[in-house]
Amino acid sequence: MMRKSVALSLFVLCLGLGVTLKAQSGEPESDVFTTIDIPGASSTQAIGINSRGDVVGFYVTDGVQHGFLRSDDSVTTVDVPGASLTQPAGINPRGDIVGFYVSDGVMRGFLLSDDSFTTFDFGPLGINPRGDIVGVQSINGVVHAFLLSRGEFTLFDFPGASFTSALGINARGDIVGNYAIGGLFHGYLLSGGELSSVEVPGASATFSRGINNRGNIVGNYTSAGATHGYLLRGGEFTTIDFPGASSTGAAAINSRGEIVGTYTIGGVTHSYQLTER
Repeated sequence: MMRKSVALSLFVLCLGLGVTLKAQSGEPESDVFTTIDIPGASSTQAIGINSRGDVVGFYVTDGVQHGFLRSDDSVTTVDVPGASLTQPAGINPRGDIVGFYVSDGVMRGFLLSDDSFTTFDFGPLGINPRGDIVGVQSINGVVHAFLLSRGEFTLFDFPGASFTSALGINARGDIVGNYAIGGLFHGYLLSGGELSSVEVPGASATFSRGINNRGNIVGNYTSAGATHGYLLRGGEFTTIDFPGASSTGAAAINSRGEIVGTYTIGGVTHSYQLTER
């Protein structure tokens, strides 16, 4: 099996976290935020949520990054054996988890299914109910998106882009991710074989990170130096800002409309789950 070293910054960009996070308040009062913090952690970041409400992400304690699974308010650490860093990125209704890890200074991907780890030399970042996986593959320094479906591995790029990532995939096979042209980042949707850009009006950068079975999309955007989360539903954008936070990002959305993401207060990063009343 060919092995490649992939810079951590690559995956940070893929997840839409490579921008300065600042935000404004103003979340509608009809929505309820619940903070998700791992006890004793200096930072907690939720990245994926499935239809059952199970949440995956990572936390940092004593300078070491671990993965976690939160299910029915119970938290389990998810660490690839022998890894110095583990970062789950997506979870499907079966409880299959994908993400990446670092071992001996080399970054690789993993699938955790039925309590067994399978490792890859590419970066899986999202998984749907059928087990289709999306993510990134770096070839000769160029980052491409991929789809792994029923054993077939397909690379794809947004036309004209120097960078393309795939972060989320729903049951219908719709894919969202990010691409860069001229150093500017945009979101995209791949649906029915057609690619279309996802752009928050007035934003200087848009990152698309998650999509549910209804086609609702969440992500981050930057405008006037401030970064916010967003929900795209029925063709309309709604800003997501955690009350009182200096930053907010949205990472994933499930079929019930529950959203997970991160916010920062006092320089500390926390996770949240957002539920509509």
